[in-house]
Amino acid sequence: MRILGIESSCDETAAAVIEDGHMLLSNVVNSQIDIHAAYGGVVPEVAARSHLEVISPVINKALSDADCTWDDIDAIAVTYAPGLIGSLLIGTLAARTLAIIHHKPLYKIHHVEAHVYANFINQQSDTLSLTLPKNQPVFPLLALIVSGGHSQLVLFQNHGDYQLIGQTQDDAVGEAFDKVAKIIGLPYPGGPAIAKAAELGDSQTFHLPIAKLAGEYDFSFSGLKTAVLRTVQREVGKDFTFPSHELPALVTDELQHNMAASFQYTAIKTLVDKTKKAYDNFQPASVVIAGGVAANQELRRQLSLALPIDIEYAPIQLCTDNAAMIAALGYFRAHIDQPTDPYNMEVQPSLSMLDAA
Repeated sequence: MRILGIESSCDETAAAVIEDGHMLLSNVVNSQIDIHAAYGGVVPEVAARSHLEVISPVINKALSDADCTWDDIDAIAVTYAPGLIGSLLIGTLAARTLAIIHHKPLYKIHHVEAHVYANFINQQSDTLSLTLPKNQPVFPLLALIVSGGHSQLVLFQNHGDYQLIGQTQDDAVGEAFDKVAKIIGLPYPGGPAIAKAAELGDSQTFHLPIAKLAGEYDFSFSGLKTAVLRTVQREVGKDFTFPSHELPALVTDELQHNMAASFQYTAIKTLVDKTKKAYDNFQPASVVIAGGVAANQELRRQLSLALPIDIEYAPIQLCTDNAAMIAALGYFRAHIDQPTDPYNMEVQPSLSMLDAA
């Protein structure tokens, strides 16, 4: 069964073809990072316009790279939630139109759930060269899903059968990376920039706080972000009234590198400590990390050290937003869900995984 996946929830326009939920035949991503870097973050209207310009060429290239015609495609899977409403509309309108024209069943996919399914892709065509996991995860499965918009722990008993056991109470960890990067004068996106700067710093220079919450598996990053701001203000000889946007001009390379390392160490330790606690209590057969922050090598290092089981990681190219994960989940959803009506499908920009279950 071959699924065409379409993803346009934020600032990547993507399409991919997956066979039987695990064989990657094509993976096309048109990134807008360079466009939004000048603004220090994603501008929703700019993102939507960019999707509109490239959605058709991206889909056509995904089919061409997979050596597929429409006769070879069995179904279409598309992200309908969550995300920027303008961006979601472009992808879903394309998918709905194609489903009607080519008489293909259409499956709506929750973007955050789909991130987990990047870990189920363990084979690829000869034209691709990603470093994929050797085995698919097995259930019960504990997933740490971490990105610019989401930080949560989810326990899967089976495909489509999951419960949200913990989540951030304020900022997502990826958002915290972006904000801290701004404070210390690093470019957008903050995750890769901080990871690179941290390699030149000492993670023990600044002892930053880890929030203590009532929820056993919940996270909080707002206090950590504020602690970074106050520490940098102090280190450059200013008080708490000094504007954060003026700090980069006063931050030395040494301070930048040490703060990047200290922040990254603390943010990652926050995630790993909660994941370890959930693992100890639920004893899942597999653990995966998913989402853009799953590309962080310090996270992978700390998690591998903390857990007593081997973890296979998805390639970095499948951690950030892509359509391969959408198509992979689409395969499994096709076995448990009825197709959606392409004439009446609607996007849901704020839908949580809990409400989509």
